[in-house]
Amino acid sequence: MITLKGNNINLRALEPEDLEFVYAIENDEDIWEVSNTQTPYSKFLIRQYLENAHQDIYEAKQLRLAICKNDSQKAIGLIDLFDFDPRNNRAGIGIVIQNEIDRTQGFGKEALALLIDFSFTQLQLHQLFANIGVDNVSSLNLFATFGFQKIGVKKDWIHINNSYQDEAIFQLLNPNH
Repeated sequence: MITLKGNNINLRALEPEDLEFVYAIENDEDIWEVSNTQTPYSKFLIRQYLENAHQDIYEAKQLRLAICKNDSQKAIGLIDLFDFDPRNNRAGIGIVIQNEIDRTQGFGKEALALLIDFSFTQLQLHQLFANIGVDNVSSLNLFATFGFQKIGVKKDWIHINNSYQDEAIFQLLNPNH
C-alpha cells in the first residue's frame, strides 16, 4: 500500500477505521459543490467503498489517500487522483482538509506537493488537471502555487443555492515530459 511521507504530514491508503471520517466528509453539504456530490452517502456504501479501496489506480481509475499529521494516523483530509486515464497519461486531482484550523497550517500544500511528485515520478503522468470554483480563492491560490494554469472556464457549471457558478479548469504539465 502507498504511504507518502512529508515533513509534517503523510499520505496513506484508506483503512476500514476511516469509515466515520470518510462518512463525515462525504456527507458535509458545504463541500458537495467541490466533490460533485448530490445526495448523502450511507455508511453501508462507504464501508463497501473502503473494502474495495485496495484496488490499484489502474483498476479503480482513482486513488484516494488520507492526509495525516506525522504524529498520528488519524485523517485530517483526503486527496484524490480521479478520472485516471493511463492511455493519455493524465488524471484529475482534488483535495479537502476537514477543519478550518488545519487548512491554515500548510498541510494541504504539503499533501498536494507529495501527490504531484508521485503522479509525475511514479505514475509517469504527463498532466494533472483540477476543477475549481471561481470563487474558491484558497484553492485557486493553492493550485497556482504549483504552477497550475487556467485553461478554461465552464460557465454556470455548479448549481448552488438557486444560482449557477462558474468552474475553472486548471492544468499542470509534467516538466520532465
